[in-house]
Amino acid sequence: MTSTTAYLCSRVFDGEKIHANAALLVEDGKVAGLLSADQVPVGVETVDLGDGILAPGLIDLQVNGGGGLMLGDAETVDDIERICAAHVSLGTTALTPTLITDTPDVTRKVVDLAIAAWSRGVKGFHGLHLEGPHLFAGRKGAHDSNLIRPLVSEDMALYQRAARELPSLIMTVAPETVPPEQMRELADAGIHVSLGHSGATYRQCKTAAEAGASMVTHLFNAMSPLQHREPGLVGAALDLGALNVGIIADGVHVDPVAMRVALKSKTGPGRIFIVTDAMSQTGTDVTSFFLGGREIFRRDGTLTLEDGTLAGADIDLPASLKFLTGTLELSVEAALAMATSDPADVLGRPLGRFEEGYPADFVQLGKAYEVEGVWIAGEQFSNT
Repeated sequence: MTSTTAYLCSRVFDGEKIHANAALLVEDGKVAGLLSADQVPVGVETVDLGDGILAPGLIDLQVNGGGGLMLGDAETVDDIERICAAHVSLGTTALTPTLITDTPDVTRKVVDLAIAAWSRGVKGFHGLHLEGPHLFAGRKGAHDSNLIRPLVSEDMALYQRAARELPSLIMTVAPETVPPEQMRELADAGIHVSLGHSGATYRQCKTAAEAGASMVTHLFNAMSPLQHREPGLVGAALDLGALNVGIIADGVHVDPVAMRVALKSKTGPGRIFIVTDAMSQTGTDVTSFFLGGREIFRRDGTLTLEDGTLAGADIDLPASLKFLTGTLELSVEAALAMATSDPADVLGRPLGRFEEGYPADFVQLGKAYEVEGVWIAGEQFSNT
């Protein structure tokens, strides 16, 4: 028997614009429509969420860990679920857990766990992001340079299998390390190829985009900068419309002025979307943790190695929204799109919008973007 519920809120963001005093209709776990609150049919169950914002569930395409666990340390599907639950409780209803450069054995283990997590229907899990190991050691950031290596045939076979069995697979690679022929093979397998941790020239990046690369990983960080005679990867990210660009919106990884300039400069149709680059500390109160045997310190809203190198971010997507609308003075609609419909479009999946037939994944946000409720497939999420 069909069951319909109307969720009323003073402001409802549909993925593009805000509707005042609107109602989201949910039927059997799917979006059934969006209408004015005074047009809800008689007899339909209503849930009045009051003030604040009702929005599609947030989407994060770069999540290294959460709940006290890094993805590379996961040993069971329950561990994947633990990472995802930490982020779902913070409003992120779709994420691609991210493996930082690791050994072939760990990479294979994580791919197998990811496939099993998707098969089991882990809430929030929507694919995998492999950030490395095929990077440029000169722009390694917090990655272990001893684990960075070329892409060989055994790797390609693993990635192609993962792409077949997962809803989404993102791979961050350096164009000077992975040649155009391999880029094309990855893209032809349905993999979202992202350029990052690279010292590549603009021309190398353009060649990679022509070979099928479609994304850029954490703009400005661990990449060749924009210079007046060599635009580098930053210049390519902003100039090439084929590239969609992730950025960490915490005011630490990227200066607000640089971020504002990037948002004004980006050539379409590619867009800039936000990611957290979250680590294991998300959802916990720990002050330090370990990555590959190296201690990472959590201080004053930053995560760093002992030498001060940034090692992921200490932020969640609601806090990023507050930064975008506060410090950068973006409109609420523009900020929310960067965490919902824009990353959904990058994946090419039916997420991030209140469109009929889409999964009823949504979040209730307070006036300061605090999370007041999370729903996945129409069911309220509880991390207990």
